[in-house]
Amino acid sequence: MKHSLFIVLLLVFLVACSGEANTPVTTVISTQIPTLATSTFTPTDLPISSLTTTATLTMEDWKSLPIVPSVSPEMIAIFQRGLALGHNPSRFSKIGDCQNITTYFLAEFDDPHMYSLGSSYAYLQPTIDHFAGSWSRQSLAVHGGMNVAAVQDPFWTLTPKPKECNPGETPLACEIRVYNPSFVIISMEESWSGDIGKYDQYLRMIVKYVLGQNVVPILATRAEVPDPAISINATVARIAYDYHLPLWNFWAAANPLPSHGLTADGFHLTWAAPFFDDPQRMEQGWPWRNLTALQTLDAISRGVGAQP
Repeated sequence: MKHSLFIVLLLVFLVACSGEANTPVTTVISTQIPTLATSTFTPTDLPISSLTTTATLTMEDWKSLPIVPSVSPEMIAIFQRGLALGHNPSRFSKIGDCQNITTYFLAEFDDPHMYSLGSSYAYLQPTIDHFAGSWSRQSLAVHGGMNVAAVQDPFWTLTPKPKECNPGETPLACEIRVYNPSFVIISMEESWSGDIGKYDQYLRMIVKYVLGQNVVPILATRAEVPDPAISINATVARIAYDYHLPLWNFWAAANPLPSHGLTADGFHLTWAAPFFDDPQRMEQGWPWRNLTALQTLDAISRGVGAQP
């Protein structure tokens, strides 16, 4: 019965990585929502401090937020608590869908022949060295079709079951326990039923769980076509604001690119290898996704004191 409820929920949210990312899906939603991985963490559990953000965040404010975030005092405290618990300051994990698989996302940074920083971005090499091994690691919480509900569902560790995961463990919990990171990039771009309220609910559950493990969450906006039928970005930005999290505003990097960095399906990014000194390649979406993710990890790891 429990698994059948999970499957109903997944049908509500799940559409495989495809060009249907902005198309609403009509699905009957079960009134019985299973209790997924969560914690009792709330924003008020963090130390109170003066924030540099504005008093309110409107639906459009996220568009003017910087691509690369700064670090709040609250996240410095989370990082320090994680260190005290033995979290590895030289590791990060990826939590997400097919836009986060190692085929395209960050893996090249573990092979010096597969990327070029050029003179403009040479300052990022120490960060590449600092996180060596994390770039190309296959996360236990990344899968094509993964979404905010599925990553918290033990069903996704059943078949095929990763040998590292315990019975009944969710992909999210398994990844953090096994890899012991200090940071996680959370980039959940998949389609769902069009219910932004449900997306908000389950993304907040992910954030609460990660914070409850004293790991620093990094939320990401996604590239989008102008005026999409469904947009997650305002919701993601609102959650980052509420919990004082770093927001990697990838949308702001992709939006000026040809076709906004997107292929004809309006979801997948245009591809080129991460050679950041090649102007032609830098007209595509994927080099900017990899570059700005690297810049974000550089800023956050330095901001919390994980590296000088």
